[in-house]
Amino acid sequence: MKRLGMSERQYAAYAGISRGAVSKARLSGRLALHPDGSIDAGRSDHRRASTTDPSQQRGRHAPNLRPVPQAAVGAVAETLEEQGLPAPQASGMTFLQARTANEVLKARLRRMELQQKEGELVDRARATALVFRLARQERDVWLGWPARVASLMAAELGVDAHALQTVLETHVREHLGSLAEVRCEFR
Repeated sequence: MKRLGMSERQYAAYAGISRGAVSKARLSGRLALHPDGSIDAGRSDHRRASTTDPSQQRGRHAPNLRPVPQAAVGAVAETLEEQGLPAPQASGMTFLQARTANEVLKARLRRMELQQKEGELVDRARATALVFRLARQERDVWLGWPARVASLMAAELGVDAHALQTVLETHVREHLGSLAEVRCEFR
């Protein structure tokens, strides 16, 4: 009886992979088989290509991947340099470098999540709102200060209370205006 397709050994030689890889692909259902159990090479190639992780492929059948965008290469280079690791060469980035950068970023994210849960990190929007509220309260206290102290100061100095209050309010407002120019950046 003639076989319709290839044996595992023949397919391994044809596909450029080990016989163990062919056996593993057969057990996991990534190969298309003829009714007699032989391997249908064309359908198996297609099925393997659609179900195999490209990062796990080597040799002549490794897929031709699209070039990595320059922005991504820059981000990987920056991450690696921050960790004191070599940056990608001008000729391109290796998969190992990209994977290393990814692992570094995942570790940072986990560390930040832990710090947030432990209360070491605060939400930027919440911190900004708190600083704004505190600054507004301090401004309001300063705006009320001339009215509270003008009569006491006028009595000590022997001057008109209303005139002193007006002068104090003018200078306090000028000072608060200069403080308003200060911008807080939470980065």
